[in-house]
Amino acid sequence: MTDFDDLLAANRTFADSFSLTGFDGIARAGVAMVTCMDSRIDPLGMIGLQPGDAKILRNPGGRVNDPELVALVLGSHLLQVNRVLVVEHTRCAMASSTEEQIHQRVSDSTGTDATWMSIGPISDQKRQIRADVHRVTSHPLIPDSVEVGGFIYDVDTGLLEQVV
Repeated sequence: MTDFDDLLAANRTFADSFSLTGFDGIARAGVAMVTCMDSRIDPLGMIGLQPGDAKILRNPGGRVNDPELVALVLGSHLLQVNRVLVVEHTRCAMASSTEEQIHQRVSDSTGTDATWMSIGPISDQKRQIRADVHRVTSHPLIPDSVEVGGFIYDVDTGLLEQVV
């Protein structure tokens, strides 16, 4: 027995009816989404898409950082991405704590100083979304033809609010 037996058993059940074979890796709906790693978010379901339709990039807070920019450059040139959604969400831990508070919580949990790590909390979600959208739209390797929007997802209603 391993700590992963339940997940491996679920994978075998999943594989028994696996129907996603043969995809070529492009975003069939031309969509990429940068969103938070929060487990309350179903990125494809919230916008009516299916596996194979979109590229999903997740991180704490749904920020557009350097790795996400690289993925968006590749997506826009190699994977038929022509629309990008930057999606933060309500009741996000990254938007409800300071850097110091998060460092303290991690330090308390681990018994180790975590102040060396840059967390990047979000003090104003709408301002951050506008800034992250600007990072995408102003990137020299992302074509002007790529449409970029910024949104807040309400984890209690399932609705998206467009910010920009």
